[in-house]
Amino acid sequence: MLYEYDALSSMRQPDVVVFPRTTEHVVQIAKAALRHNLPLVARGAGTGLSGGSVATEGGILLVFSRMKQIVEIDLENQRARVQPGVVNLDLSLAVADDGYYFAPDPSSQKACTIGGNVAENSGGPHTLAYGVTTNHVLGLELVLPDGEVIHTGASHWDQPGYDLSGVFVGSEGTLGVVTEATVRLSRKPEAVKTLLAIYNEVVGATRTVAAITARGITPAALEMMDGFCLRAVEEATHAGYPMDCAAVLLIEVEGLREAVEEHADEIEAVCRENQSREVRRAKSAEERDLLWKGRKGAFGALGRISPNFYVQDGVIPRTRLPEMLDFIGSLEKKYDLHIGNIFHAGDGNLHPIILYDERNREQIARVISAAKEIIMRCVEMGGSITGEHGVGLEKSDLMPLIFSDDDLELMGRIKNLFNPQGRLNPGKLLPTGKMCGELRGGLMGGGVV
Repeated sequence: MLYEYDALSSMRQPDVVVFPRTTEHVVQIAKAALRHNLPLVARGAGTGLSGGSVATEGGILLVFSRMKQIVEIDLENQRARVQPGVVNLDLSLAVADDGYYFAPDPSSQKACTIGGNVAENSGGPHTLAYGVTTNHVLGLELVLPDGEVIHTGASHWDQPGYDLSGVFVGSEGTLGVVTEATVRLSRKPEAVKTLLAIYNEVVGATRTVAAITARGITPAALEMMDGFCLRAVEEATHAGYPMDCAAVLLIEVEGLREAVEEHADEIEAVCRENQSREVRRAKSAEERDLLWKGRKGAFGALGRISPNFYVQDGVIPRTRLPEMLDFIGSLEKKYDLHIGNIFHAGDGNLHPIILYDERNREQIARVISAAKEIIMRCVEMGGSITGEHGVGLEKSDLMPLIFSDDDLELMGRIKNLFNPQGRLNPGKLLPTGKMCGELRGGLMGGGVV
């Protein structure tokens, strides 16, 4: 029962749950699944928010919690080889004393695994400057549905030939099962400045986002929380967020000390030009960590005030943030719902959080309708149906909003090359003709982004 759901959805239980320890174990399990024509679904920590690791048709669930070795750390070449069950943050902690870290930082990084990050092409607050998981993967070891082991990429950049690692990163377990990843390690920056800009009106915060990037400054992170969310966060974490404002921006700049000071000063000036009532700077590493603890614990904080919540994940041009927030506000009134807003504002990645009670079936119908309107408006604005949570089970029926029939047919042909019988993670990523709501019978739970 513990493995029938992820942070979004609950489906039927898998028929078998298996905990491999080696690549050879995975090979034998894949061959057994082939002999018996069983679905095969890979699972990391179950923190995903798109239903990507749930069993839609039973079968075998491969749980990688026991394949958690850091196989090799090569600091001279700034790389590491890891098994898929290594927790994201544990890799950074393993190299921290030497001045390195693993850059992709989902807010669930204390729990989520490298294998899951590869499957979903995960991002995080620092995506704006450092990119998503695919920008930090050098090579992969994978097991195909028939048990064949293949290797993509290399331990160095610019491997000749087709970028097969790029094909597999973000394929959500529908092409192969990752059993090892070679990833890039990054040097810690010389200096870091973390600023908290406080606004009495949300529109000032959204305008600041566009104004900062218009100045040619790329912060390492540029996060936004509205007043509703930050009050819940402050009550839960006591991170130092003001309780009486409409919105805050959490802004971080990194790099050489002189450049960081200059950029921090310029960002503060931009914030004040756009009606920020106050700009605070973290005075110590402890104060910085506390601010980030609040941001990364935001979804857990909301769980204290609502039985359930549904986190959306759309993308729009950041210049249209004010318009989008007005639209989300109109949906609150239209559907009589509470919607909090937490954004990776710098890259236009929205996370509206719709609060609800799963015991109220009529309310669930309103939640699904509001969520779909949000995503459709993102597409209308020239954005995407997902920024980092993946398509999974949740949004497979929405793929035609941004891809043509020819696009989807080509994706299907690629899938059929590696997964011809469709046994790997069935019902995910590509449209199946079933609506998300029909598959899930509603929503379940909330999660961490």
